[in-house]
Amino acid sequence: MQVPAQFQYEKATSVDEALRLLAQYGPESRILAGGHSLIPMMKLRLAQPQALIDINEIGELARISVEEHTLCIGSMVRHAELLASAVVGEHFPIFHDAERVIADPVVRNRGTVGGSLCQADPSEDLSAAFAAVRGEAVIQGIYGQRTVPVREFFRGPYETVVGDGELLVGLRVPIRSSASAYRKVERRAGDWAVAAAGAELRLEGETVAEAGIGLTALGARSFCAPEAEEFLTGGPATQARFEQAGAIAAEHCAPVADQRGPVDYKRHLAATLTARALRAALHRWRGGHPAAGEARETEA
Repeated sequence: MQVPAQFQYEKATSVDEALRLLAQYGPESRILAGGHSLIPMMKLRLAQPQALIDINEIGELARISVEEHTLCIGSMVRHAELLASAVVGEHFPIFHDAERVIADPVVRNRGTVGGSLCQADPSEDLSAAFAAVRGEAVIQGIYGQRTVPVREFFRGPYETVVGDGELLVGLRVPIRSSASAYRKVERRAGDWAVAAAGAELRLEGETVAEAGIGLTALGARSFCAPEAEEFLTGGPATQARFEQAGAIAAEHCAPVADQRGPVDYKRHLAATLTARALRAALHRWRGGHPAAGEARETEA
């Protein structure tokens, strides 16, 4: 039977109290949000925190709002809440696409947006979605808040810029006239991605004024494909350009061979899914509404 090592348990009811408890217990303390990643690691004793600080009762971290033309998502917003939010779907449907293919309803009802990003798993879906739309992470410590672009939030696999005594309190995405989409291949419904790509497009006429591309499970630095974005910007929004952008994204990512597939297969998926996400975003820009199931593809 797998059981965690002994630890202290504290429940915080405000951000200030959570920060006080983090300071009290020091770097050996961990934040408990949804717990889907942390608790299994504790059972295997891969993680042995001195203290768990439960932030599930901090209501101010569980809100979705629009403030000064910016979509604000609290770190304790559940996956299911992000999926159900009409305002999120209106401005950034990429998040609805991604949430539909994250795990299963049990996980989505408990898991949190902030917990997913802080885990920094290379196969995590929301990290690529936030990278594609150039979101910002709001981090708070005892000396105040700081804002970090999501593309600078990840230091590497399972490591972020959130320091000791700090707490990710929310994500912010400036609202602009754009369209976005997310496409994923998985071995079975609800599994980690074999590969996935998210895209955001802003057009002026038929010209790409700005493009954002996020990649998951493909070894892309900071979950994005800047070379492909640069190629698209200033050019026509055409199928041929999207396919070229996909090839560029595939060339510059660094997938690793594992039980989900060899490197060549994953590069092929990087190219294919990037082009598909771009096409879906363009379809939405032109007033189309891809069906909910189109975000997910399972291997034969």
